[in-house]
Amino acid sequence: MDTTQRTDQQRSADRRRRELLEAADRVVLRDGPQASMNAIAAEAGITKPILYRHFGDKGGLYAALAKRHTDALLNSLRAALDAPAERRERVEATLDTYLAAIEARPQVYRFLMHPAEGGQVGDQGFDVGKHFAPLLRRMGEELAQVIEDRLDLGPGGQQLARVWGHGIVGMMHAAGDWWLGERPCSRAELVRSLADLLWGRLAAAGDKVGGPGF
Repeated sequence: MDTTQRTDQQRSADRRRRELLEAADRVVLRDGPQASMNAIAAEAGITKPILYRHFGDKGGLYAALAKRHTDALLNSLRAALDAPAERRERVEATLDTYLAAIEARPQVYRFLMHPAEGGQVGDQGFDVGKHFAPLLRRMGEELAQVIEDRLDLGPGGQQLARVWGHGIVGMMHAAGDWWLGERPCSRAELVRSLADLLWGRLAAAGDKVGGPGF
């Protein structure tokens, strides 16, 4: 098989994988954590064994969907952090971007963060913590890198940036999860309250010399 044939086959496989993920997305939007491999296969017009061939099991499909949605969310968060605005405004915009994303697609959020709620027959052994914990860690590391690149945190700045990055992500996740379930206040009120909590040290830290600024 020559290089052109291999490239064409890879493109075809990538396209088919995207089509299957789009079918899975449609089912998740409809069913949330109750989305099953059977329903996704039916939506895609294929048999369940073919779905397994592409993703292995529900864990493999979950990981692929999680990467797809996490990539999109991180791109949105980076755009909010890069927006030309005062620091406080960008902090609030970043918090609002995260909350707006989970509010817009609550079924997708619940599928990613609370997959055990599904309880589908045949999907036993799905380890929730194994899959969603890395999503939060990835977001924490991404935010830590942004903080390290932009703020002058003095000696030990790299470690402090990681503490802040993971702490902020944990706060956003926990507060957002609670808010999405109970809706005790408006999104704008929650954003202001969380920004108030973060603002002390973020306001005091200077921009790193030569960095893009925070």
